[in-house]
Amino acid sequence: MPRRAARLAQPVSPLRQARLARNWTLERLVQEIDLRTVGGHCGVTPSMASGWELGRHTTSAGHRATLCEIYEQPPDVLFAHQDQELRDLAGPMLLAGFADLQQAMLSVVSGAQECLVVMGSRSRDSTYLAAIETVLAERPTLVYYRILFGPPHHKILKDHLLRLVRLRDPRDRSWGIKTLHLGIVEETIPAPERFFCASEQMAVVPIPSLTSHEAFDSGVTLGAAAAIRLLDHGRQAYAAARRVETIEDVAALDVLRDRSPRV
Repeated sequence: MPRRAARLAQPVSPLRQARLARNWTLERLVQEIDLRTVGGHCGVTPSMASGWELGRHTTSAGHRATLCEIYEQPPDVLFAHQDQELRDLAGPMLLAGFADLQQAMLSVVSGAQECLVVMGSRSRDSTYLAAIETVLAERPTLVYYRILFGPPHHKILKDHLLRLVRLRDPRDRSWGIKTLHLGIVEETIPAPERFFCASEQMAVVPIPSLTSHEAFDSGVTLGAAAAIRLLDHGRQAYAAARRVETIEDVAALDVLRDRSPRV
């Protein structure tokens, strides 16, 4: 079937059906969301709303609540097309052992072509951090996000961040877009720390160790459908974070503890 015909054959999502039933354009929908937003500007664009309707992007919890209010329908109806795809295609696989976990994380980094998101403040694996620096040097259009939750726990992570801002200027738009995004979530009680690395291809999410309360050796891998959702998660976290994108900003970060790096 030709690509255009395949697109036409796809069922219309409940979210799009709700908008079309009111004979609204995407622009009108954005206006309605703005009306229900403190300050009168939600940051949603027509293309973003279209992505929600097509299931290309996940609608955040806050915007889900607003859309449910607008359309007077429950979330399990409006967002069934987004959530069902996630259940069908996530494909988790258990990683038990540091070697397997490290290799999976390195695979995420090496496979990233468009976007790479890393969350957490505890990284101290020198091989993994070096791999991130290498791939950013080799692929100048690869967009990278690192979101910290509180200060870095180890000096090796702070040094990594310093190398990143020397490698790329977050203000640079040589490729038409910003390609380095570094931020810190400082209020970690309402927004607790979370850990994952994700690209458009796959994601790895560390879990509590299956062998020791002190070990970092267990996790799960997720396929492309779930990984893309985690990219959205990271972008949303960055939007709420304080920027740490100059040498001075990074140098000012405290290090919570200083142990010898894992090699």
